[in-house]
Amino acid sequence: MPKPTRLNERSIFPIYLRFLSASTAVGAILAFSQLAVAASDAQFSDAQFSDAQFSKSQVSKLKDRSPVPDSKTVDAETVDAEAEETQLLEIDRDPANLTLTPTLNLAQTPESEMEPETEETDTEEEIPEVEIYIDRILTQPVFAPFRLEGTLQDSSRPVYVVPREQLEILNAVTIDEALRFLPGVLSDGTSGGQVGSVSSQFIRGGDSTQTLILLNGRPLNDLGFGGDFDLATFTTDFVERLELVPGGSSTLYGSGGVGGTLNIVTQEPTEEPQFSVRGGFGSFGYNQQSVRSSGTVGDFGWVVGYNRTYSENDFPFELESIDFSGTRDNAEVNYNNVDVKLTADIGDRNRLTFTGLYLSRDLGIPGGVPTDAGSLGQFNSLTPDAQQYTENWLFDLLWESQLNSDGDSLLTARVYTDVLDYTFRNPNTTRDEIDRTAFGFQLQHSWQLADAHNLTYGADFRTVNSENNTFSFFTGESRENYDDNIDQGAIFARYELDITPDFTAHVGVRQDFNSLENGSFTSPSAGFLWRVTDSTRLRANYARSFNAPLISEIEGLASFNVEGNPDLRPERGNSFDIGLDQEIGDFGLFRLTFFLNRISELVAFEFGSPTSTFTNISEVETIGLEADLNIKLAQNFFAFANLTLNDTRIIEDQNERIEGNDLSFRDGDSFNLGVAYARPNRFYTGVFLHHISEVFVDNANTETLGSRTTVDLKAQIPFSENVQLNASLNNLFDEQYEVYPGFPGLSRNFQANLRVTF
Repeated sequence: MPKPTRLNERSIFPIYLRFLSASTAVGAILAFSQLAVAASDAQFSDAQFSDAQFSKSQVSKLKDRSPVPDSKTVDAETVDAEAEETQLLEIDRDPANLTLTPTLNLAQTPESEMEPETEETDTEEEIPEVEIYIDRILTQPVFAPFRLEGTLQDSSRPVYVVPREQLEILNAVTIDEALRFLPGVLSDGTSGGQVGSVSSQFIRGGDSTQTLILLNGRPLNDLGFGGDFDLATFTTDFVERLELVPGGSSTLYGSGGVGGTLNIVTQEPTEEPQFSVRGGFGSFGYNQQSVRSSGTVGDFGWVVGYNRTYSENDFPFELESIDFSGTRDNAEVNYNNVDVKLTADIGDRNRLTFTGLYLSRDLGIPGGVPTDAGSLGQFNSLTPDAQQYTENWLFDLLWESQLNSDGDSLLTARVYTDVLDYTFRNPNTTRDEIDRTAFGFQLQHSWQLADAHNLTYGADFRTVNSENNTFSFFTGESRENYDDNIDQGAIFARYELDITPDFTAHVGVRQDFNSLENGSFTSPSAGFLWRVTDSTRLRANYARSFNAPLISEIEGLASFNVEGNPDLRPERGNSFDIGLDQEIGDFGLFRLTFFLNRISELVAFEFGSPTSTFTNISEVETIGLEADLNIKLAQNFFAFANLTLNDTRIIEDQNERIEGNDLSFRDGDSFNLGVAYARPNRFYTGVFLHHISEVFVDNANTETLGSRTTVDLKAQIPFSENVQLNASLNNLFDEQYEVYPGFPGLSRNFQANLRVTF
């Protein structure tokens, strides 16, 4: 197959021209992560904080980011004007004060002030207008770039956020589905896209093993076999927001974030006790039932939820590349997930939080349709009896303490443990079992040294033990592939300085110590944020990152004649980005980021006879753009678009013939576009377009998957204050496509979920 035209110049200018042509075709570019055309708290309409207030305020950034503000000690009658401003700008985790925290939402008219809709109130003059406040996009809370609570506009790193309201609008069942319309990530996966299918993420030239997954700021990635964490094991009902940070993140979090980092933030207890039930149905046997309880009584809060989701996933498909059609078989999935969060305020300065998740998924593995000879999928096979079952137990206990009454010294300590049981069974071949346990702690101190000086430093430790055994149904024998552990420890520090009220710089460094032969690594980072005007911000960053080898790569896989390599070195990443955030009056926000990410010492599988092994051989580079625009078109009408361009190159490889080629799957470009109508009573309807460009599926660049464009319809209908329906019609025009040679994408489907809150 002829190779499509790709960028050849290693320069910003060809990419910039490519971006201009694409943006001209659609008009405007905007991040879906910054669109929340859902209704929000009514109190926001009285809390319009300007960007100038934030950028020129002398308020301590540590106070702004403090998860446990000392608000109970403030006497409102005695504080002066500056203290009042400080109190407003604090990010308060007390649910009673959440209305002071700007979030990515639209203003909502209070139910008590809304008039019943009649023919007379439907005139253009009398329809309540949904206002969008750009400052609330910029001041929404984020944790991942700082390792403590901050705001998006204070981050020199590009951050893309999916808040709770957007999760509901998307009707996303799992976390990987919720990432679909974000810039900076290709998240459609390579196994089908149906509910429950194994996820994958490609960020700035990195794959899923090079994407760090955090749960409330602590790592989840498997260090045994896969190196990733399957986001399709998470249903979204317990999620408060998702934070995507493209680029290296090892300075704050250690191994894993060579391509990017995703932080999953769980829901906090509500101010008043409430109970909700939810039921859903849809195409191909989809049905969902969930119950949740949340509330606060005195100093104690709770969130408890259960979710059961099932889908047969027996969708029809066509593979035009091999002229094959059929119905997907053995793709059913059954979830049983439980989440618990308990909080206790101990005095005015201390909070204790317990978080527990039980994630269970029973998944059919349908396999792939064999494709033509010479194709990557020529050895596919359909597997009508293969099953995969996973159980994850995730627990952590967090203590947060304000060390003084000024709120400028925050100490946090966390201990956590994870247990994973994984079984894959194909009665025609093998049964594979993985048992993994992890234990770790995080200790950090965030300290405002002076008005313009903020220091965060601490220590991390994590130990992971993983055991893998394979049973062969051919021989009746079981063999141990590996049974070992990896210990990881680190010390880190991040220093931030307001050189002027409009110019902030930060530097950081982390030293990791690893039980591997070549496991130690130093990860520096630096960046700045320049508030050129009240509406224009420039930002730039550099980060060095790494990805430690896995136990399976060190110990090998005896059942498959794969010999381990104890001398493997960590994969190394060097990422650069420079960007612009530009407010467009009071009706739009444009964000643009140019990036370069170079990953070296890539661990690759080396075929051999009679045994194979792993080795450090490759180096790749990705240059690209992330662009997004959020804009108000007219009263109650909004639009979004975002564009991600990836120009990948294999710089060095054991096979010299592929040097200079594009990196398989990761060279794709994405474009998302949507138009929505929203009312202050939370009514919402929108149409969204999702486009993925043609991508190579092999590093030899001999085979491609064609480009695809799908269109989805989304609707949210509030029947009353306590009853809400969310519905979606996905892949409206029934686009037929492949996500991997021989693996069909999901055809047209419908889902609806009704939630009742008491």
